[in-house]
Order: sequence, then C-alpha cells, then structure tokens
Amino acid sequence: MQNHFKLFALSGSKFLGEAIAKALNLSLSPVEINKFADGEVLVKPLETVRNHHVYIIQSTSKPASENLMELLVFVDALKRSSAKEITAVIPYFGYARQDRVAKSREPISAKLVADLLVAAGVDRVMSVDIHTMQIQGFFSVPFDNISPYHLFAREIKNILTKEKLGEDDLVVVSPDHGSVTRARNFAELFRQASIGIIDKRRPKPNLSESVNLIGEVEGKIAVIVDDIVDTGNTLIGATELLKKHGAKMILVCVSHGVFSNDAISRIQKAPIDYFFITDTIDHAMLSKIKIISVAPLLARVIQNMHEGKALSPIFDEFSR
Repeated sequence: MQNHFKLFALSGSKFLGEAIAKALNLSLSPVEINKFADGEVLVKPLETVRNHHVYIIQSTSKPASENLMELLVFVDALKRSSAKEITAVIPYFGYARQDRVAKSREPISAKLVADLLVAAGVDRVMSVDIHTMQIQGFFSVPFDNISPYHLFAREIKNILTKEKLGEDDLVVVSPDHGSVTRARNFAELFRQASIGIIDKRRPKPNLSESVNLIGEVEGKIAVIVDDIVDTGNTLIGATELLKKHGAKMILVCVSHGVFSNDAISRIQKAPIDYFFITDTIDHAMLSKIKIISVAPLLARVIQNMHEGKALSPIFDEFSR
C-alpha cells in the first residue's frame, strides 16, 4: 500500500489528515509550511516524492484564500519534485458557492479555482458533497464527488430503531430549491420516506428567509439535508417553519460546518432534536452537534483508487 504512495495534510485539514492516515495504517509524510511576515507562504515536502502517487488533504475553508494558496504552492512544489501523480483531496471545496453568474458583473470563482488547480499541476480532484454537480465540469481532470449521506442514513436508522418508529414517519426536507436533488437522493436510502421542500428567498448574501413549505410534515420526523451550514440563517428559518407546521421531531444532516459569526450559539437555540455534521472542516467538540468522521470513508476511497478498484461498493458498505 505504501509503495510509491504518499499522503500529506496541510493546515486546513490537519486533524482529518491524521485520521485518514490512521485508517490507512500509515504515517503522514512530513511537510514544511512557512508563512512570511508579508503574508506569503512557502510549502514543500520534506522527503522525496519522485515517481510517487501523492494525495494531499486540504479543505479550503476559513481562511479560504490562504488555504487555497497553500494548496496551490504545494502542488507546484510536488510537480517540480517529479511526483508521478497528484490528487488533491479537498473535503470542503471553498468558493464552490460562486458557481454561476447570479447577478451582472459577478465572477464564476469556482471555475477560476478549478483552472488554478489544473494549472498548478493537479491530476485528479476529490471532494465531499460538492455544492453543485456542475463544478465537476469545470475541471479538465477527473473529479470525484464523495457522498457522506450513507453515514447520515446509518445514524438516522439507529434513531428510528431507538425511538421505535418506522421509515414511513420520515420526511426528508430540502431547505431550498438548490438541495432538492440532494434530498431526493437521500430519501432513496430509505424505503418509505417522503420529500418536503422549503421555498426560500435570499434578498442579499448571507441573509435568507424561509417562506413556504411544500409537503406534509405534521406528526412526522423531518430530516433537513444540506451541504453547508454557514451563518445558520437558512437552517434556523427552516427548523422554525417545520416546527410551525407540526413536525414532531427535527433532525439535521449537513456535510460542511462552516459556522460563521455566532452561528453555533444561534443553532443550539433552534428547535433541533439531533444535529449531524462531518469533519470535513476541523472543529473541536460541539455541544449538541454530533460530528461524524468521513476519514474511514475517504481512506477506503483513496485505497481503492490507488489500487485501481471500483468505488461504488464502498458506499453500500458504509450504509450498514
């Protein structure tokens, strides 16, 4: 497994990188990261990577631009050091929400980031629950989107068993129109779950209003699924609307916990019975929020990818 294979973790994913390495039964390769007084960064491997397949673990979360630049500089260092193949494992892909021109004169920053990664020398990109699937098409190299929803489904099935409830009591709710496909795919992991959609308005960035609910949640267990929780406005508005419409239990499954400003304290006051996030962004323990590690899942994906095996059987395994 370790022959011609190296795993590095940068500043944005130190804890996750260590967990992935442990799951793979190997050690992280050493890397030197220097940040100069003027803000420049220098990143280089501290051992040979010549003719090796290299995997870099780095979420481009806050500080997004610094972590992105750190990744780009390191990829360039690996390329100049004759690495055979470079895979950027970006669990949380920053700038993914800037994936289209929503208003005149706006950039498509997700496409720019894709171009920068390819120009730096990345041969393959892997991410967890990318914001929109169209981002895959921004890359001229292979892009693997790894879904964590089998992990969430396993947690919810355990809750149903604990509460002695059936899957017909479950309503999978999309907090806005953009996550409808995500909610539908998640509902397919259950035999009898129905779908609900919240009609959301966003008057300006980081401000949203939950207006209407499409679907029936009265007396049901409502499960909100989304890829990102940032300020928490969308999520809190959704939970309040579901409570108003009679949901007897509210569960939340979110892949990436950005938690800007006072999001955590506000979310903890919301009518949420169970809250699950993954560790794509490094966090300390969070009160009333359960962190589910994607490290074993990503480790298996990396292992199968390195050995040239199929990835799809992995997800069935992690749903059990």
